[in-house]
Amino acid sequence: MARKTRSIKVGRVVSNGMDKSVVVAVDRLFQHALYGKTIRRTSKFMAHDEENACQVGDKVAIEETRPLSKRKRWIIREIIEKTKG
Repeated sequence: MARKTRSIKVGRVVSNGMDKSVVVAVDRLFQHALYGKTIRRTSKFMAHDEENACQVGDKVAIEETRPLSKRKRWIIREIIEKTKG
């Protein structure tokens, strides 16, 4: 039986104060149904970072996975862009 395709999102690391965990903020843009104005909504996801490689500000791709803890259901798939410094 084939496994369901896992969702992938791209966002920025906003917190890395934990061991092997980061918080990733993912923005989404959509049009207001009536007025048509573009609206930005941000969702934050806890993600597993096995090597503690992510720093605040890094652009990362996260992939859906099995529950790893109470709030972690995502893992860092790749670091797309590192921050300066």
